Amino acid sequence: MSKAINHALKEWAVAVEALETSKTIMLLRKGGIGEQGGRFVVAHDQVLLYPTYEHQNSHLLKSAYSNQVKPVPSGWHPTTVRIGAWAQITHIFPLSEQSAVTELLPHHIWNAQFASERLGWKPRQPLYVLLLRVYRLPHPQIIPYRAEYGGCKSWIDLAEPITIDGAVPVLSDFDYDQQAKEVQSIVEEKSILRSLNHLRS
Repeated sequence: MSKAINHALKEWAVAVEALETSKTIMLLRKGGIGEQGGRFVVAHDQVLLYPTYEHQNSHLLKSAYSNQVKPVPSGWHPTTVRIGAWAQITHIFPLSEQSAVTELLPHHIWNAQFASERLGWKPRQPLYVLLLRVYRLPHPQIIPYRAEYGGCKSWIDLAEPITIDGAVPVLSDFDYDQQAKEVQSIVEEKSILRSLNHLRS
């Protein structure tokens, strides 16, 4: 039986490209201005990856990715959007420690400035680490842009679902599990240290 998805996660186009080409399995999120209640919540664990362009900032990316960003005017949007992959969100880790954010730096595409700014914005809320098992569609789908897809929000529902039959994982089971375990180990170690420090204080 054919399977299709219409739920989509919006993310910088450069990050979507990195996910699709197995450069990373990680996203860092704190939620957009338009999030319900102002907080980031994972609405769906199986999502299409929807690339965005307006808020991409080359100064917040590692040098290997910064030259991929072309600035666009405020309010600009494409007339069509390329959907090339879907993802299973396998892990969600809340982070509040700068040390954990620093150690995770090799695992994503953003630079230290971006990670620190994300952690510091709305300091009472954690920074969420999302790990995504990405599957590349056999044929990228080009869909028309719609006004309801815009705005500072993480999640949208596409007007028409996209079939994901025949999608292929960008990483093997072994490679994905190894990367996920490395991230989980860092997060858990810092969480234990935070608990110990709290008990000592």
